Amino acid sequence: MAVEITATGSYVPEKILTNDDLAKIVETSDEWIRSHTGIGARRIARTDEAASDLACGAALNALKAACPEHPEQVAAALDLIIVATASPDYPGFPSVACIVQDRIGARNAAAFDMTAGCSGFVYALDTAACMLASGGRKRALVIGAEVLSRITDWSDRNTCILFGDGAGAVILESTSPELPEQQLRGIIRSHLGADGSGADKLIIRRGGSRSQFTAGETVAKSPYIEMDGHAVYLFAVNAVVRTIQRLLDGSGFTLGDIKRIIPHQANERIIEAAAKRLGVAAGLFFLNIGKYANTSAASVPLALDELNRTGGLAKGDIIITLGFGAGLTYGGNLIVW
Repeated sequence: MAVEITATGSYVPEKILTNDDLAKIVETSDEWIRSHTGIGARRIARTDEAASDLACGAALNALKAACPEHPEQVAAALDLIIVATASPDYPGFPSVACIVQDRIGARNAAAFDMTAGCSGFVYALDTAACMLASGGRKRALVIGAEVLSRITDWSDRNTCILFGDGAGAVILESTSPELPEQQLRGIIRSHLGADGSGADKLIIRRGGSRSQFTAGETVAKSPYIEMDGHAVYLFAVNAVVRTIQRLLDGSGFTLGDIKRIIPHQANERIIEAAAKRLGVAAGLFFLNIGKYANTSAASVPLALDELNRTGGLAKGDIIITLGFGAGLTYGGNLIVW
């Protein structure tokens, strides 16, 4: 049995916030942001848009890609929905996945959220694949969706330049290849890891059970992302290299077999440094960070859908998806398309 990605979809808000727009808010410039991160613009959700709205948009586009004539039938046939997000509609519950389940008509699907920071989609993909492989389930919808603009400190020029909003989705299906040469399909293996000692390097401190808001308290700012940029950079470069090596070790594949690597879109400089350590061209990594910035758990499926829809993937291509971020977490999936 194989677990294959049979359709992809994505959704981004209409509003575009360029680097020049940001330069009117904080002391920065388009040249500085591009040279340090590779980011040129980011999408910003409307005030009436939440993570579930973006997630539903991506989900519906994936369902239409799976069956343009009857996407509702694909939704009804889903057994599982997992949404990876660090910016859910509500704290704790209900899950974004349950909201999506209702809105797309996936009445037969179990649904839950996953919190693993920017590695969330990679974690969720492995979780869904394992649940399908265990039997009793046929199809899953895995989504990464973020509205990071709501938890960004727009007065902090070190972090506000980095983040944007968006969502991406894939449909997974367990298949039974008939021929031996068809056995090598879908998600071949995953490698997941974490380093909780770096938990405070990328954190939202207020609003949880550790530091609740109290009645009558006056706060200057809403809960927002705090990041030790240097520490996260060093962690990310090491995580990318380590994950790729662990995925390939014992797999029968080499770096030369990999058609494309789709990494978390955090910073173009991280990818350049990792590529140099691996001894490969940076072009092996597919990047769309210039248009969307860092969308956390949404960045990998957003990039995957763009690559798929623009003809960048062919059946049989061997690819790697990579995540790294808050937790600290990291991981990757080795996939035969």
